[in-house]
Amino acid sequence: MLLVAGDAHPELARNIARLAGMKVVPTLVSAFADGETRIRIEADVRGSDVCVVQPTSAPTSQRLVTLALMAEAAHDAGAARVTAVVPYFGFARQDVRHNAGEPRSAQLAARILRCAGVERLVTLDLHSPALESAFEMQVIQLRADDVMLPAIQRCGLSHLSIVSPDAGGVKRAQRFAAAMAAPLAVVAKIRPRADVAVTLQVLGDVRDRACMIVDDMASTGGTIAGAAQALLAAGAAEVHAVFVHAVMAPGALERICASSVRRIMTTDSVPVVQDPRVQVVSIAPLMAEALSTLAAPVPMEPR
Repeated sequence: MLLVAGDAHPELARNIARLAGMKVVPTLVSAFADGETRIRIEADVRGSDVCVVQPTSAPTSQRLVTLALMAEAAHDAGAARVTAVVPYFGFARQDVRHNAGEPRSAQLAARILRCAGVERLVTLDLHSPALESAFEMQVIQLRADDVMLPAIQRCGLSHLSIVSPDAGGVKRAQRFAAAMAAPLAVVAKIRPRADVAVTLQVLGDVRDRACMIVDDMASTGGTIAGAAQALLAAGAAEVHAVFVHAVMAPGALERICASSVRRIMTTDSVPVVQDPRVQVVSIAPLMAEALSTLAAPVPMEPR
């Protein structure tokens, strides 16, 4: 297996390659004067199983196009199989058409990758787990639980409650609560419009307990900040937050910290700004193990 590192998160790609014992293929990602993306794989990949590592974080549309172009380049260069390693899959929030005139962007992103020659997708904690069925390719969806749960346990929090910041994240929070043998609480909220969350009430007993908010991502920070304030108002002794994808927009970290969240934990599924307030847990071992398991001789097939 060979690894092609995209421009979104080359450090993560190198760490995955090192742990999986894979060779990183030299690749040029550049642009013409007008911004048009240009790709060139600068090594022979003919007959190889090629893994392209590229989370589609901000700027999401550009990262997706770059990923598709790298997959196309590897396929046309004779790769036996192309696997897209996309730790954070952008557009996954847009898998349902809520109003007339809206696209199902997640499904379109999946079709773009398939048309580019991607035969397998390795990803982490899709925003909508049901989205996996929309991909016309093999999907290996990993869970960050394997690296996040040990990190939470090392915090040594007593009287711990696991909290889902909304109804949509209950299943994830249930897994964490079961693994930690901790009670579960849920913060009810509504979204009057995109990127805006309004907290309603806390369901579950959190009084005098250390609360760990568990979510799949932090974008504006509004959901976590609102949940933290609601938990403190309900009598929680302290509030911590853990989320998988730190796709934080400008001001998100400040918004979370201003809500009295004591500890912030996330993964390096996307590049994370170095900040002493944020503890980053690497997913490179998780990804490397998955790719090592997938490694197998593949016969060449015509496109």
